[in-house]
Amino acid sequence: MNGRKQIFAMLQENLTPSDQTIWMHCASLGEFEQGRPVLEKLKLLYPNYKLVLSFFSPSGYEIRKNYEYADVVVYLPLDTRKNAIRFIESIHPTLAIFVKYEFWPNILLELRQKNIKTILISGIFRKNQVFFKKNKKWFRNSLKTFCHFFVQNDDSVKLLDTIGFSNVTHSGDTRFDRVSDLIEQKIELPLLSKFVNEHHTLVAGSTWPKDELLLVEYINKYASDQERFIVAPHNINSADIDKLIQKINKKTLIFSKANTQNILDVQVLIIDSIGILTSVYSYANVAYVGGGFGAGIHNILEPATYGIPIIIAPNYQKFKEANDLILSHACFEINSQNSLNKQLQEFYNNKEHTKKAGAIALKYIHTNIGATQKIIQYVKSELS
Repeated sequence: MNGRKQIFAMLQENLTPSDQTIWMHCASLGEFEQGRPVLEKLKLLYPNYKLVLSFFSPSGYEIRKNYEYADVVVYLPLDTRKNAIRFIESIHPTLAIFVKYEFWPNILLELRQKNIKTILISGIFRKNQVFFKKNKKWFRNSLKTFCHFFVQNDDSVKLLDTIGFSNVTHSGDTRFDRVSDLIEQKIELPLLSKFVNEHHTLVAGSTWPKDELLLVEYINKYASDQERFIVAPHNINSADIDKLIQKINKKTLIFSKANTQNILDVQVLIIDSIGILTSVYSYANVAYVGGGFGAGIHNILEPATYGIPIIIAPNYQKFKEANDLILSHACFEINSQNSLNKQLQEFYNNKEHTKKAGAIALKYIHTNIGATQKIIQYVKSELS
């Protein structure tokens, strides 16, 4: 709420009435990662346009408020009629881009009344959404604002068709383009090379306490001395990291305290830095991606793009990529200590199985690249 008090002052400071603008809105950080490849491509193609990026959630805004490719980053105001009119007048976009889920009726109505070109990218529609329920015409009408829908799957195409929308392209998920680019942007971490040193290595990324409970049990009781473990907790609060280290019986080191000597003496490394997890995955033979015992798994496309198999906990059903990779035997569900032990030991003992599963994961990434280019081609035709 405090951040929203600054919205219009920030817009006035950074935009003038004569500026040409493109506006992208993301709910939070995950949606930003989907919109990012499109936004960065637009910055290259249309340097004379100012790019406005908005967030609904603090978890997106606080991390990306200084994003270099945007001319101004703000919160989305609360969706009242008055706010919608003032916000759209302040931005006066030539093009508005919404990412994945965000549908704010008053803002969409204002965009429609001002005839502003509006698109949805990486969209997903489900039967239980309000648009597909009887007597919800008012909500369905808000979708008429969109000139085009770029969606992730055929089910979304079919659902939109049932309510009269044919201006839809099954483009796929722009996150595949984003993670594919990450290989070129990978940060080299020489200390990790020394730590791994050809040992079989598990990288556990974005872990929560329940994930860590099982991982620590495996490390303490079942792991071979030849296995190496890199754990990157979702929460890197120093007190929580200290508690985690105290539970581990094997020699353990915090990454921020590592050097070329002491890193050779440990079996477990705890990452206490932000922003390097994507690169850390490149040193793994197997990845465990956390969150599946809670609200939902974190990004599994990042480890997949390095061609390694992935282990996740049960809460993954809402993630298309997880369902796809599980069906293709590149991703593996665990739900107990025994199932985790079995998976980790199988990967450790069967190198051929590990390589095969990793190759399937990498092929899945390559097969799904291209959504950004489809969206950009459409935008170019609209802005020409």
